[in-house]
Amino acid sequence: MIPKISLLLSLAVLSLRLTAPGIAQQVCLPSPRLLTMMPMGGQAGTNVEVTISGEYLEDVSELSFSSPKITAKPVLGPDGKMVENKFLITIAPDAPIGVHDARVMSRMGISSARVFSIGSLPEITRIKPNTSLETALALPVNSVCNGVMTNRAVDYYSFQGINGKRIAVDCAALGIDSKLNPVVIIADAKGRDLLVNRTGGALDFTPTADGTYLIKLQSLTFQGGPQQFYRLALQEISGSGPIPRQASTAKVSSFSWPPVGAPAGPVLAETEPNNLPAQAQKITLPCDIGGNFFPAADVDTFEFSARKDEVWWVEVGSERLGLPTDPFVLVQRVTKEGEKETLTDVAELYDIPSPMKVTINGYSYDGPPYNAGSPDVLGKVEIKEDGVYRLEVRDLFGGTRNDPGNHYRLIVRQAAPDFSLVAWAVHMELRNGDRSALSKPIALRGGAGMAFEVVVVRRDGFDDDIELGMEDLPAGVSARGLKIPAGKVQGMMIISAAQNAPRSFGIAKMFGRAQINGASVTRPCRLASMEWPVKDASTEKIPSPRLVADVPISITDAEQASVSIVAAENKVWESKVGETLKIPLKVTWNSEFTGSSLKMKTYGAGFEAVKEFDIPLNAPAAEAVIDLAALKTPPGEFSIAFYGTAVVNYRYNPASIKVAEESQKKAMDDATAQTAEAQRLANEAAAAPPEKKADADNAAKLALEKQKQAEAALAEAGKRLKSATDAAAPVDMTEIFVSEPIRLAIKAAEVANTTPPAPAK
Repeated sequence: MIPKISLLLSLAVLSLRLTAPGIAQQVCLPSPRLLTMMPMGGQAGTNVEVTISGEYLEDVSELSFSSPKITAKPVLGPDGKMVENKFLITIAPDAPIGVHDARVMSRMGISSARVFSIGSLPEITRIKPNTSLETALALPVNSVCNGVMTNRAVDYYSFQGINGKRIAVDCAALGIDSKLNPVVIIADAKGRDLLVNRTGGALDFTPTADGTYLIKLQSLTFQGGPQQFYRLALQEISGSGPIPRQASTAKVSSFSWPPVGAPAGPVLAETEPNNLPAQAQKITLPCDIGGNFFPAADVDTFEFSARKDEVWWVEVGSERLGLPTDPFVLVQRVTKEGEKETLTDVAELYDIPSPMKVTINGYSYDGPPYNAGSPDVLGKVEIKEDGVYRLEVRDLFGGTRNDPGNHYRLIVRQAAPDFSLVAWAVHMELRNGDRSALSKPIALRGGAGMAFEVVVVRRDGFDDDIELGMEDLPAGVSARGLKIPAGKVQGMMIISAAQNAPRSFGIAKMFGRAQINGASVTRPCRLASMEWPVKDASTEKIPSPRLVADVPISITDAEQASVSIVAAENKVWESKVGETLKIPLKVTWNSEFTGSSLKMKTYGAGFEAVKEFDIPLNAPAAEAVIDLAALKTPPGEFSIAFYGTAVVNYRYNPASIKVAEESQKKAMDDATAQTAEAQRLANEAAAAPPEKKADADNAAKLALEKQKQAEAALAEAGKRLKSATDAAAPVDMTEIFVSEPIRLAIKAAEVANTTPPAPAK
């Protein structure tokens, strides 16, 4: 026994000397990310115990949700301590049905979001493998099963079907943050396929006989694992309408829907048949109509009268409702000569263009990996002559889609100028093959700044300035918007943490404010994020962004920003048109960097062309020089920020090494003591007289068990130490650094007095 413990001690000491092997340069400093929860949902009015996983999630203390109707507390073990990564969730009976964002609070602050679904049906969780006909898991009708896709296999479920009773099978995956592309098959009891869906995860099935039926579920690419999770819903439905679908996350494009002031639902419904011109549904403008792109190749035709010089704005919502549709609107003028009818095209309305150029390859190599545009319609129709007009609505690719659930909402209105906003954290735009697209929670280090691109969809001719702001910020956090100028589509929001700020957390609000028709109008700004931290889209799934429910912000006191850049004085910097403005900067360095300097550029409308300048590494101060004459900056008040990218020689949580060393020393001392005690009791048992032999043997046996437990604890402590040492090994990481925003006041240049002096008397 003594030689064994000596070997363990030797290995433990050796682990102190080990360091991680060289790691290739990475992009962006670590952020806490919640990656999986199992189960990933629950029924309203129940309690659910979940297990979480993620990255950079040490010292997790809290699991929170975007709805106050969902709460959680840590699961406690027999010793009263938290069981790592386990929480008990309580779902209120009146919790809203649908998807909600879950996040955890960790050492590094608030994590990225992961979907937690609330349903009305009873739920089960698949625990045992069910990858064969014989092991098929019985799934009750009107229930939901939470599961993880088995790698390179098919998951089997069985259910009891009744002749003539319509059944809906819906596999939620991509819409709940999963990486799974599900293939759903309904088969007979012998496994012979009856109905297959390879695209949407839903099937509408009516058994023709009582009996046992199978659901076969697989990945389109036969991949599996914890990130390929799903919620399989099986329910009986009546009638002939669309089958019910589980709730999904909101696409980034949906930020611009619905129009402000629109009622909760359409006022009118389309009436079929209305495909042919002679069947056109008569309407009056303005109108708000709900319809369906069904059956396949459906064309809905509406007819109205209009007068010369009228201007109508047409908006269709369908793709922004989460549907796989691509609406198109054609408006034509109808003229008749006797029985002859002539149609003249007035307007063809297609997609809502993305406000910004979108990356062409799904990641951030040549642009942001976010698309704020939509295949939906938003456009203007100008009436040149009195007369009768027809408006056709169709799905451009509806000839291959035959789903009654593909609905739309058509709104035709007079101009109601307005705007919608969405923001996302700035991603790298390197030219060295960077293919990252990371989920970026607003988990700030002290002295750090984050830059967010804010883009706008302008509605019905609105084209003026939009001021950007934030409120309800946690202690130690400040934010300033760099406005979206008139006629432009992009602004910036800079969120900064004070140097040495205390640990804090809060739910903030981001908004835009503008003058419309003489009134001040404020609109919320939605936040978008990547569902997964895709570190290399050349080998991983192409990144998928979505809207998140709120704007949580945290500051951690566990780390400081690698470098902090602020103006030397917290004031409004004044200058005059045509002058050169010099701004001294204070720079605080907390890490080592590769290279000789930081190359800084400028954020802020009208200041993007400020000449790039260098901040020498480890220099405590620098100076930004702004040539207002070259920029042709007009008088006014402005906000700018400086930014750049640099390679940091980063160490993750080096303090954890000391903690792990202390834990290992304690385990080592305990193992040594238990080994000595086991040896002592073993010797006593060997020498015990017959009448005490049984008791002595039992004592020795118990001591040996304690020794084994102590040795296992020592081995585990050695693993933790090696893990901490590996994680803290220096790694080159490229990061975006942003200064605190700086306010400028540019005044008009003084006009020289050219009036000649009065002649002397």
